[in-house]
Amino acid sequence: MTITLGETPTRIRAELVALDERFAIAGDDYVECLYDGGRWLEGPAYAPAWRSLIFSDIPNDRLLRWDEVSGQTTVFRQPSGFINGNTIDGQGRLVSCAQGERQVIRTEYDGSRTVLASHLDGKRLNSPNDVVVRSDGSVWFTDPPYGITSNYEGHAGEQELDGCYVYRIDPSGRLTVVADDFLRPNGLAFSLDETELYVVDTPGLHIRRFTVDGEKLTGGEVFAPCTAGRFDGIRLDETGRVWAATHEGVHCFAPDGTLIGKLLLPDIVSNLTFGGPRGNRLFVTATTSVWSWHLTTRGAPPPYATKE
Repeated sequence: MTITLGETPTRIRAELVALDERFAIAGDDYVECLYDGGRWLEGPAYAPAWRSLIFSDIPNDRLLRWDEVSGQTTVFRQPSGFINGNTIDGQGRLVSCAQGERQVIRTEYDGSRTVLASHLDGKRLNSPNDVVVRSDGSVWFTDPPYGITSNYEGHAGEQELDGCYVYRIDPSGRLTVVADDFLRPNGLAFSLDETELYVVDTPGLHIRRFTVDGEKLTGGEVFAPCTAGRFDGIRLDETGRVWAATHEGVHCFAPDGTLIGKLLLPDIVSNLTFGGPRGNRLFVTATTSVWSWHLTTRGAPPPYATKE
């Protein structure tokens, strides 16, 4: 089911499933549908300087911008290079995975684009999918082949690399592989102290947890399995709980990997992020729609936040 703006209410009752007392999360009694006009929405990133949510409509090859003040959604960039994942770096700039162009790019203050990564040892990347920025300025991203398997979300093309890797871009621009044993890595997120990195392996139906050892990753044990379709994007809140996109809505995991609660939604969820002036607004992209839920917990501090 998809809620269409103008035909049905833009609010529905928040359908929560509490599986553990650690899911004692208060919030609004309803979730809001902010936009419903996409084909497959992804990559939500909240930009505080703009009071806006940037998100991708991949098959329509565009970035959209929902303005928090006016409530209006407009086209931010089209064509976009079939951008998938987005994030905001420590200087407030938009960093994106242009999977159609097989690049990770950064949008500068003047609107120009800087290519951060496009090749490994002379071979083109597969199709960068999701991206996070660490507070030291390094950029970490996943590179499955979804954007080159057909012309629906990119351009059908040859996979030049032997596998689907997780990468790190050093602040100097140097690109290195930090994990090479994934089927198709997808969403990723750092722990609160940035000593761990959670990475989704979508066809593996689980989230893995790595230790960040300088410029490398070690470990990689399974953190949590998916019990509703497949995982996609993930984020952490300020207590270290992991929120994950699934086929039935958003699942919430305790730091020990226990599934403690769910926010059920009417569409398959692709990704999510926390935002708003207080950081306590959960934005969710789900198939054609963007949903919002105000809650009492906040998201993990972004890389541009002041570290104590």
